[in-house]
Amino acid sequence: MLKIFSANMINQSGGKSEKIAAVLNLSIPLLMGVYIFFNPFPHTTAIKEFSFYISLLALMTLIISRKTNFSLHSPLTLPLVLFLLWGIIGLFFALDLANSLHDIRAHFVKYLLIYYLLVNYFNSSEKLEILSWIVIASATIFSLWATIDYYLIDGNPFARRLGETFLEIHTDYIGFVLIFALTLALNKLLQNKTLLAKSLLVISAFILCLTTLLTQSRGSLIALFVAMIIFSFYNKKILILLLISILLVIIIPGFKERIDPKTMLQNERLQMNALTMEIIKDYPLAGIGFGMQIYGNEHIIDIKTFDSRLPKKYQGGVGGKFIGSPHNTLLDIAVRTGIIGLILFLSVILTAIWMLWQAGKSAKSEYFKSWIICISAALASFMTAALFADTAFGPQAVVFYTILAIITILWKIIIRNKSENSTA
Repeated sequence: MLKIFSANMINQSGGKSEKIAAVLNLSIPLLMGVYIFFNPFPHTTAIKEFSFYISLLALMTLIISRKTNFSLHSPLTLPLVLFLLWGIIGLFFALDLANSLHDIRAHFVKYLLIYYLLVNYFNSSEKLEILSWIVIASATIFSLWATIDYYLIDGNPFARRLGETFLEIHTDYIGFVLIFALTLALNKLLQNKTLLAKSLLVISAFILCLTTLLTQSRGSLIALFVAMIIFSFYNKKILILLLISILLVIIIPGFKERIDPKTMLQNERLQMNALTMEIIKDYPLAGIGFGMQIYGNEHIIDIKTFDSRLPKKYQGGVGGKFIGSPHNTLLDIAVRTGIIGLILFLSVILTAIWMLWQAGKSAKSEYFKSWIICISAALASFMTAALFADTAFGPQAVVFYTILAIITILWKIIIRNKSENSTA
């Protein structure tokens, strides 16, 4: 790993400033690798914050000293910047200015910086492979820790959903990390030829799949199936894992009841979605503000007034309580930034899809075709699960911007190779 990242960085005949710059350039991908590895783990905030801010400090030093080729060039830059600018404009209409200002910095600008750090410092096939191994190892180790801690140490029955007592990465958020890692593991499984690598990846894929299903999250289940179905169009062997997943759904205690049609038709999310739509009707253009604490703050939003507008069967909240967030990413974006903000956010997704389509058409080798299928499955599964959860913060947001970063890296590599071949 060090050899790959240090290539062309350290000039033995260079002066002291060049060597310092080389060390700083080397430290950024190493620290970001640490950040990505610890992303799903609770109680590691200090490690992640240290890794991120030291990376940022190193980058600022390199930019000031002009010792880096760091670039913001990406087809995603324009839609991302437009969404940021609309969030800033929305501060003038926000119902809670302080919370909105905080969340623009902490839950958007920070993730933008993570995106650009990954794009610039994992910008080759070799570095992309390292990034994917970090994600796979992180999610697999997290899965083992979470399962052992929750069921064996804490003594929870297997009928109880994994992660209900976790504070930093709750049940509905675990699947985002694990399914993303699973798509990367399946991609490597199709590419690797050695028996040892295949064996480790099969074990990892099974662990990630089982742990995802133990959350008994309907959103994660659908997203898991979406990812495997997309992969199966590329390689039919993935259908074996799909069949195993269906079998596990039948075996895991309590899961069948959660996917019973009657249960799903009476799901509490119907009430939550209806309530969110009522708030959007009153704040259609700019939303209530970027701040994520506004929606659940009864001193700012009179939830009961909006609740009274709903049909009788949807009134009264969930179990007599009102949930403090929409639990749907698109509705969350719409209620916080308005219809305009939602359109700008969707433009980010559409641009990413366009990049995948363009890269897929230009990819000549099976290696890159496999990568395109992999990251397409990752994006599709993420957006599917996002219809059942809020993804603008926490580990799931890091997963989203990592997916966007990988799409950008692949797009740049494939389009660059195409242009080089055409001029050769």
